[in-house]
Amino acid sequence: MPKLKVYDTSGQVMQEQEVSAAVFAVPMKTTVVHQVVVAQQANSRPVLAHTKTRAEVRGGGKKPWKQKHTGRARVGSSRSPIWRGGGVTFGPRNDRNFSLRVNKKMKMVALRMVLSDKVAHDHFIILENFNSSDGKTKTLRDQLAKLPSKAGSTILSMAKKEPKVVRAAQNLPRVGVIAADSLNVVDLLKYDYVIVDRAAIAVIEHTYGNS
Repeated sequence: MPKLKVYDTSGQVMQEQEVSAAVFAVPMKTTVVHQVVVAQQANSRPVLAHTKTRAEVRGGGKKPWKQKHTGRARVGSSRSPIWRGGGVTFGPRNDRNFSLRVNKKMKMVALRMVLSDKVAHDHFIILENFNSSDGKTKTLRDQLAKLPSKAGSTILSMAKKEPKVVRAAQNLPRVGVIAADSLNVVDLLKYDYVIVDRAAIAVIEHTYGNS
């Protein structure tokens, strides 16, 4: 079983902790991770672009001019697609579906691969606990500055939601917060380092190691 260093709030190594090889020592397969990332991003893609057809554009109920004897082309509605302000032909619609399906097993495998890759490159850090009892950004910033992750972006993960830690992290650039039982591949890849409190290890192994 892999052994990871456990740091205290002063940045000193307290001891080592064994972690599950089934979660933190999985060989990386980039094709699997890529497929899960593409699916997750597609499923969260908002469909914003939307155009109206001639049936949805307001107005145009009255025939602009009579059918014959005007010298002009025949027209039945001012909402025709060839008129300015008319409907749009073959325009983007908000009923488009970009979602992709990936089974749960593949999601779990990809997540374990990313966690294992973080561990393999020393970008996974275990902290005894987050000492942010005052909820101040400065306290959390000083604490993170003493850890090996100070040079890169960091995502914090805790076994239980700590409102003061979340509040303290909101004003820190390149720092995110996520619950230990809500990890996902995209958020883990978005940040250079993952910092978890010691209690989160058991949550991660239980949540992502049993399927």
